Amino acid sequence: MKKILLIVFTLVSISLPSVRAGSYGWGFKRNSDHQQPDIGIYAQEIEGTSSYYVGPKDEKIVFLTFDAGYDNGGLMKILDVLDEKNVKSTFFVTGDFIERESELLMEIIWRGHLVGNHTWSHKDITKLSEEELEDELRKVEAAYEGLAFSPLPKLFRPPSGQFNKQSLLRVQKLGYKTFFWSLAYKDWLTDKQQGEDYAYRSVMDNLHNGAIILLHTVSEDNCRALGKIIDGIRNEGYTIANLDYFLKSDSSERAACGRLFRIRIARLNKWEYNE
Repeated sequence: MKKILLIVFTLVSISLPSVRAGSYGWGFKRNSDHQQPDIGIYAQEIEGTSSYYVGPKDEKIVFLTFDAGYDNGGLMKILDVLDEKNVKSTFFVTGDFIERESELLMEIIWRGHLVGNHTWSHKDITKLSEEELEDELRKVEAAYEGLAFSPLPKLFRPPSGQFNKQSLLRVQKLGYKTFFWSLAYKDWLTDKQQGEDYAYRSVMDNLHNGAIILLHTVSEDNCRALGKIIDGIRNEGYTIANLDYFLKSDSSERAACGRLFRIRIARLNKWEYNE
């Protein structure tokens, strides 16, 4: 009997999940019908965590977002195109970006875009303790507030799309909404860019209602194709909105903070400020 129990205990021990079990890398199943993609088991994993990967299914609206871990000269070009096309976006930034590119961060805010939290050091959040994860997010908040004179919007994107339910619940506990994406392509490899037309087609061929589009600011293809992408989206009848769409309850408060920031900077620099 003892031998049988020992065998059963051994088998149960072997089958127990490791620390990494249940950790996922975000992904989805594309389709050719311009429908929202299927995320399979991830739907259950993100349920109840204030996480989004897509907007409304019955509304022709899309959301343009950017990840900015560092800058290689392309971000100002992106900001200029967004200005030209009158589009507001969300930029998810790391602590390294804030420290190295504080002037660019202020430019993002000044031009009316939102900034989201991409952690301080771009670590896999499923490998962090609750205290370590909080530290990663709080450090970004403090650095942002030191420059912007206003709270960081509670928008979060997991580095490299790594997540599990436990880590997302911890992020939610800190007051954040998490934003994955339903449309993206392999654009972050700066030495393997495939051309402006490839970037354009990668977006347009997969466009769908409620799409949360992820682009990386370091992509030369994105810089060149962005204006054409925006025009193409609008020509298909879509409205381009920002992620504050998901934060309707406090959007007016955040807008007020943005105006106060721009007024304060204008006064510091003796610029004329116009609403």
